[in-house]
Amino acid sequence: MSESRKSPLHKEIHRRRTFGIISHPDAGKTTLTEKLLLFGGSIRTAGAVKSNKVTKSVTSDFMDIERQRGISVATSVMSFEYQGQLINILDTPGHKDFAEDTYRTLTAVDSVILVIDSVKGVEEQTERLMQVCRMRNIPVIIFVNKLDREGRNPFELMDELEDKLAIGVRPLTWPINMGQQFRGVYNLHERNIYLFQPGKNVVENDRLLIDDLDDPRLDKELPSDAAQLREDVALIEGIYDKLNVDEYRAGNLAPVFFGSALNNFGVRELLETFVTIAPPPAPRETDSRSVEPHEDKFSGFVFKIHANLDPRHRDRIAFLRVCSGMFQKDKFFRHVRNGKEIRFSRPYNFMAESKRIVEYAFPGDVVGLFDKGDLKIGDTLTEGEEFMFQGIPSFAPEMFKELVSTDPMKSKQLDKGIRQLAEEGLAQLFIQEQGRRKIIGTVGELQFEVIQYRLTHEYHALCRFQPLAYSKACWITSDDPQAIKAFTRYRDRQIAYDKDENPVYLAESKWMLQSMIKDNPEIQFHFTSAFKTENRIGDSVA
Repeated sequence: MSESRKSPLHKEIHRRRTFGIISHPDAGKTTLTEKLLLFGGSIRTAGAVKSNKVTKSVTSDFMDIERQRGISVATSVMSFEYQGQLINILDTPGHKDFAEDTYRTLTAVDSVILVIDSVKGVEEQTERLMQVCRMRNIPVIIFVNKLDREGRNPFELMDELEDKLAIGVRPLTWPINMGQQFRGVYNLHERNIYLFQPGKNVVENDRLLIDDLDDPRLDKELPSDAAQLREDVALIEGIYDKLNVDEYRAGNLAPVFFGSALNNFGVRELLETFVTIAPPPAPRETDSRSVEPHEDKFSGFVFKIHANLDPRHRDRIAFLRVCSGMFQKDKFFRHVRNGKEIRFSRPYNFMAESKRIVEYAFPGDVVGLFDKGDLKIGDTLTEGEEFMFQGIPSFAPEMFKELVSTDPMKSKQLDKGIRQLAEEGLAQLFIQEQGRRKIIGTVGELQFEVIQYRLTHEYHALCRFQPLAYSKACWITSDDPQAIKAFTRYRDRQIAYDKDENPVYLAESKWMLQSMIKDNPEIQFHFTSAFKTENRIGDSVA
């Protein structure tokens, strides 16, 4: 189709690039996000994260606890334009205790930038995140960060990337020394050298343009490093094939860039290559068919919910990924799960904590929807067709604590707060009928700290957590209603109900769980609340 005959929808779709930034904690992910925004003209200066403390609030870390701890604990959504493309960035938590939020966010992106610390190399959380990308065939670009520090040999890093991440790699830039001797990066595609000037925290444009590596200016500018650079480049060209964009978009090959996000170095090469090769919005699978972005009718799904994004207004925002057609302000859409028509008069797009109302949104865009409690993570909105988007992950909690109010006068605030935080996906809430005891299930200890902080500061509900001896939460179903009734009656001390009133068996040990499965064949035990898509636990542990 010629450019002149392309529809407005087609043009809007093909100029969008929606990606997530992922990494192990403290690899420099949030700093890189800010430098990308700096290049896009969305911010004038960038924050700095030093010694795990934020000296100037980082744009994408908008929660108070994030500013205090110097870590990201929630996904931030930001948009900017660059070279005619509309870039949507989803900056994700790096800490493993908040991996649930990251995994759900990966369902809403079309590609990923993976940040690697050049000093530490591939770390445990990096491998886990990459496994999710590989499972979904998400295209990945790798940015090796912190070249201004004494790090690993770049060839060793390349081998480790291939080995531990199980993906082919192709360097597109190459470092000229590192640490105190770091001189810059060589752009293997453009054949120019970007000379490093330490301490410059602005958008750089100065480059040494050369026709080839035999250019005598190279020896003049880099008298101690020119010979090594020539040797490295010759080895790279001999070992690695040329970049195959189709292999990259299929998730089989990762382009690699080197730089220092803190010093805003090497980011331009990354961004300009990204807008050139990163895929536009892709089709999405539903329970009945594949939905193409170019379809006329709108569809989208909710992948994240956040309460009190602006504590002054007590707002609750649902983050929706547009998958097809055009989202319109004030237009009625079908809420597939509850069968109702719903419209939104204040849809937003974001620049971290700031937001503005939008009239339209297109496939690839992430829209913030003001929600009164109607939406849940995984919900699908359409223009009438009945289908549900697939692939939103559910998680089985691994740690359990009782939530205890320390101020009886604030019990209503505590109840409201913990229910809203549970709906965000921050943790899972279980209620035991005897005493209406609130049990919180998480996958990591740090989640309890964040929950307590937010309950105290956002809902003014003072509370504490009391550890419990449970080790596994298992949702139970049966074709025989009487069997469920009998099981919950005889095991009432291990039975609780989730926020949707589904019965859950809280196992105190793996041995006890195996015993329950063996002794109750008429009961099905499930890993998560996603009964229709998850395998039974008995298939794995029995």
